[in-house]
Amino acid sequence: MFQSLAGRSVIVTGASKGIGRGIALRFAAAGCGVLVVSRKLAEAEAVVAEITAAGGRARAHAADVSEPEHTAAMAAAALTAFGRLDILCANAGIFPAARLGEMTAADFDQVIGTNLKGTFLSVTACLAAMKARNTGRIILTSSITGPVTGFPGWAHYGASKAGQLGFMRTAAIELAPFGITVNAVLPGNIITEGLLGMGEDYVRGMEAAVPMRRLGTVADIANAALYFASDEAAYVTGQSLIIDGGQILPESQAALG
Repeated sequence: MFQSLAGRSVIVTGASKGIGRGIALRFAAAGCGVLVVSRKLAEAEAVVAEITAAGGRARAHAADVSEPEHTAAMAAAALTAFGRLDILCANAGIFPAARLGEMTAADFDQVIGTNLKGTFLSVTACLAAMKARNTGRIILTSSITGPVTGFPGWAHYGASKAGQLGFMRTAAIELAPFGITVNAVLPGNIITEGLLGMGEDYVRGMEAAVPMRRLGTVADIANAALYFASDEAAYVTGQSLIIDGGQILPESQAALG
C-alpha cells in the first residue's frame, strides 16, 4: 500500500494541456495542492477549474520557464498558496519541427531554452524550499526521442531531451544529501493535442510501430510521475523510466509480425 501524498504541494510546468495537464489532474486527485503553470494564465485557470470542480486544490500561475525571474516567482507562488513545496514536475516543453539545413540558430535556441534551460531554472528555483525541509521530489519529463531514438525534424528537441538526462544524473548526486531525488519519465507516443495535430497518418503509423498496437495515455505518464514522487520511491534517484508500450524494443518492423 502506498503512503498518501495528501497535503503535499506540487508545481507542474507546461500544465495547461497534454501530459502536463494529466500530471496536474493526477496529483490533485491524490490530494496534493497543485500549482498549474502555463505561459498563458487563462489556460492554466481552465485546468484549475477542472481540479476544483472535482474537489481538489489548485492555483494557476503564468510563467515562461526560460526566464529566471519567472521560475523564481513560480516557486514563491507555490509557497504562498500552499505553505510548502514538496514536488516539482518539470514538464514544460516545445517541439516545433525543423530539419537540419533549414533549422536556424534561433529555432535551436528556442527549444533548448524552454526544454533544457527551463528544466535547470525550474529546479534551481525550487531548491531553497526543498533544502529547508531536507526533502523533495523532482520529476523531469524527457522523451524516448533523443535519449533512445531519433525523428527527422527534431534534432533540437532530441538534444534537449537527452540533455535533461545528463542534467538529471549530476543533479541527483548533488541533491541526494538534502533528501531530494531527481528522476525522469520518458514518454513514447502519447495521445495529446500535439500528437493528434500531426495528422491521422502519423498517428496510424505510430500505432503500428508499438508492440501493444496503441498509443499511451497521459494517465500512463502521470502514474509514473506519481510513483517517483512517493515515499516508496525515496531510495530511487537519477533514474529514467521509459513508458512507450514497448516501442523501442523491435529491431525492425519485421519483428512486429
